[in-house]
Amino acid sequence: MKKLSIIIPVYNEENTLERIISKIEAVDLPVEKELIFVDDLSSDRSREILYRYQGKYKVVFLNKNSGKGFAVRRGFKEISGDVAIIQDADLEYDPKDYLALISPILAGRVDVVYGSRFLGQKKDAGIVYRRGYFFSRFLNRLSNFLSGVYLSDMYTCYKVFSKEAINKIYPHLLSKRFGIDPELTAWVAKLKLGIMELPISYKGRTYEEGKKINWKDGIAAIWHIIRFNIFA
Repeated sequence: MKKLSIIIPVYNEENTLERIISKIEAVDLPVEKELIFVDDLSSDRSREILYRYQGKYKVVFLNKNSGKGFAVRRGFKEISGDVAIIQDADLEYDPKDYLALISPILAGRVDVVYGSRFLGQKKDAGIVYRRGYFFSRFLNRLSNFLSGVYLSDMYTCYKVFSKEAINKIYPHLLSKRFGIDPELTAWVAKLKLGIMELPISYKGRTYEEGKKINWKDGIAAIWHIIRFNIFA
């Protein structure tokens, strides 16, 4: 049976962690599921919760807070599946979308699938902060221009890769924080991997609810896009 590796970076997600695990467990898929948690030195009860899942799933506890990008890279090292997807530990993204996202890769049609928040629905559905939305769209267009890969949602969490694609991309990865999104996209382009987008559901959360990306990450994103597309 084919296997789906689900990489779940965790940082201070005690309020949603058990619920997202339940949602992932409840999804009925024609493949085996491998859950890989990478805790980025959470300071809340996230680690306490994850200790209870150690015997059941792969759980990696980092001894230094290094950022989402580093956690994703660490998760890539643990996968044994034929396909891998990145899943945030919040409730913004719905695991019910897994089957549609992994199917083109299992069928051998493409190497990579991105789940777009802006296809098949109102383009701002689920968006909480409009200024952040418009800045994200600017960053997306900059990435499209420099990478030559034209996407509607480069910053989506739901990025799905074949094991072969990860083996090609992983040795190049350097990002520690949110630069991981433009970096992954840049390498998809440089390595000429087949990619497609599919619509997904999305429900954005507020900073009060735990959203972590901020304006400093937005400014840094411009450099990340230029760096990984031009200088990598």
